[in-house]
Amino acid sequence: MPSHEDHKDVAVDPGLDLFAAIDSLRREMNAVILAHYYQEDDIQDIADHVGDSLALAQAAAATEAEVIVFAGVHFMAETAKILNPDKLVLLPDLEAGCSLADGCPPREFARFLEAYPGHKVISYINCSAATKAMSDVICTSGNALKIVSSFPADQPLVFAPDRFLGSWVSRQLHRDLVLWPGSCEVHEVFSEKRLVELKALHPQAVVAAHPECPEGILQHADHVGSTAAILAFARKTPAKQIIVVTEPGILHQMRKENPDKELIPAPGADEACSCNECPYMKKNTLEKLYLCMRDRTPEITVDPGTAARALAPIERMLELSR
Repeated sequence: MPSHEDHKDVAVDPGLDLFAAIDSLRREMNAVILAHYYQEDDIQDIADHVGDSLALAQAAAATEAEVIVFAGVHFMAETAKILNPDKLVLLPDLEAGCSLADGCPPREFARFLEAYPGHKVISYINCSAATKAMSDVICTSGNALKIVSSFPADQPLVFAPDRFLGSWVSRQLHRDLVLWPGSCEVHEVFSEKRLVELKALHPQAVVAAHPECPEGILQHADHVGSTAAILAFARKTPAKQIIVVTEPGILHQMRKENPDKELIPAPGADEACSCNECPYMKKNTLEKLYLCMRDRTPEITVDPGTAARALAPIERMLELSR
């Protein structure tokens, strides 16, 4: 079997109909393709399921397919593997990581937890399997309020690794949380100054923002929620202009669902770069998706002991999210 490095730079025949080729492989392999809202448009269009982290974890838990092709980032595919230890789980590019997961090294997190005995640990799904294994329950941006609320009010809690999401949850629930000092490199670069300028240019627009954004951004939002919640808000709001403060990959589904509305992506602080695009999500391409299915690599593997410890908090999240 070719390695990831073997097929990483292989040129795909430009005459190949990638949509047809991927669809053929999907049938031959009995595969399901799961794609996050931040993936490129073509990948979203060919996927069996497009969703946020919660919906994709639920889809991974429920699938009867023999192969899971995860068009997302590493921690998402890793979660799918933990839920399906006997299935082949593929990720188009192993370098599709996550700044939140990378910013919470398991050894450092273990030392951090030693300072908080008696605390229960809630970890955002954007973390490694080893970090999940040290947690009592996992959450996503879509269910964080519900997960935190499931603990008694007098139970001390650690929330990791996103301090902005944790801070937002703390404010919403009026509850103290011990926060790991992590953040998403995409959501933290949105500029409050430029958002205010954008609102002034579009006074009739409403603002929908992801809770991974800093508080300065969220205070200007008419709606704060996960990608799925932002999509739902866009469908329901009577406003004809929506300023969207999250990774712009979500605009593809939003445009399909709201052809009569103007969707305005919020700018990052630096006009010279596409800093509001996730560089990790965009590592996956339609060509890499085809190659990973053709070659059945790169495969996601998780240490069995770590996977066993991480499974319980993931299953607890799924149970609480029903």
